[in-house]
Amino acid sequence: MPTALITGVTGQDGSYLAEFLLEKGYNVIGMVRRTSTVNFHRIAHIQDQITLVPGDLGDQVSLIHILEEHQPEEVYNLAAQSFVQTSWNQPVFTGDVTALGVTRILDAIRIVNPKIRYYQASSSEMFGKVQEVPQRETTPFYPRSPYGVAKVYGHWITINYRESYDMHANSGILFNHESPRRGLEFVTRKITHHVAQIKLGLTDELRLGNLDARRDWGYAGDYVQAMWLMLQQDTPDDYVVATGETHSVEEFLMAAFGGVNLDWRDYVVQDERFMRPAEVDLLVGDPSKAGRQLGWEPDVSFSELVEMMVNADIRMLETGQVPM
Repeated sequence: MPTALITGVTGQDGSYLAEFLLEKGYNVIGMVRRTSTVNFHRIAHIQDQITLVPGDLGDQVSLIHILEEHQPEEVYNLAAQSFVQTSWNQPVFTGDVTALGVTRILDAIRIVNPKIRYYQASSSEMFGKVQEVPQRETTPFYPRSPYGVAKVYGHWITINYRESYDMHANSGILFNHESPRRGLEFVTRKITHHVAQIKLGLTDELRLGNLDARRDWGYAGDYVQAMWLMLQQDTPDDYVVATGETHSVEEFLMAAFGGVNLDWRDYVVQDERFMRPAEVDLLVGDPSKAGRQLGWEPDVSFSELVEMMVNADIRMLETGQVPM
């Protein structure tokens, strides 16, 4: 039974990856931070099947101890300060966790067992002010937020450790991936949750920022399979994981409201408070390398994803569940 360590196991991607690895017969170790708020709702249904251990990307000693005690063959680093808007308000914290945290865990692997296979969660936000369309592995980075800058650091330090220490260190440049487990602070989940509330008569307004921003949106459950496939290859590498399609926030609104027979224009108000200081206008990935070398392709379409999220939020509100 192989052992895998997942940092950020309580997040959207961590919960889907833990499910996927359990189905593959893995012993799953999930690293969690000690916080004042218990936040295990995304993994509550599998919590008794995984081993939760305390650790922090800001504390290298804790990372070394986890690796020494549990001896994983694979490490998936999904922990980060992952909200772009927050990175403007907390740029130093974002840099410490999302950037320097990668160095700490790579160094811990190098010290304990450099044969461990490593996955780094890179991001399409690294492309920022895009230099070419679509974006591929060779596209130059031009990040437009402290989060994007931190992810560029994490990406390049992973490459440096791979090339300097002959480590099986991989980066997945994942484009936006959503699900019913997406945090309420992200625009897609904010939309679907408000659509459900409006449909059920619980509110009558949704305030948003830029409606023209375009993203390549896929399903998180599909994307965690690509993470695993990278670590099964003989040679480590970097891969863009995306659908190859782009949609605007307005298109997302049309699909979400249209799915419950409502016109989004009757409920949406643009609010300057939700505009980014520097906007990323157009992201669309070229996943052909992942398809060619990993045999990966997404299963869930854009329309299926939006429908899935809206329906899940309606069910959640009707049954009185606490939002993820």
